Amino acid sequence: MNNLTKIFAMFLLGYATISFAGGVEGPAVVDGAITVDVAEVTKLFENEVAFIDVRKDKDWDAGRIPEAYHLDVKKGFSEALLSKIVNKNDTVVFYCNGIKCLRSAVAVEKAVSWGYTNVKYFRTGFPSWRSSGNPVE
Repeated sequence: MNNLTKIFAMFLLGYATISFAGGVEGPAVVDGAITVDVAEVTKLFENEVAFIDVRKDKDWDAGRIPEAYHLDVKKGFSEALLSKIVNKNDTVVFYCNGIKCLRSAVAVEKAVSWGYTNVKYFRTGFPSWRSSGNPVE
């Protein structure tokens, strides 16, 4: 194989991998926030910390963490709306549909840029919450 053929083959293999894997993974960490796992999130839930679900309406309607607030990151997510839910120094958890969902990373980045200081990034999101046997509404 010549070099051009090898590059094309690698491109196709990479494209197929991304297509079948469901896309790109969200970042493991977001500057200014703390990435939390399901065990840590469960403790935060028990302490009645605010949870912000940034998924699409249809995902929200299909099930969510009890008493979470819904702010679709692509529709209704703004500093003004977030400030009606939590103060800038309150602990707040953002989640979406797992590591292949970029919505929570985007929301976390925005919240940090708006001056929120105690932001938790639940990267594994709703799928890990549900599979851990936690309550769902």
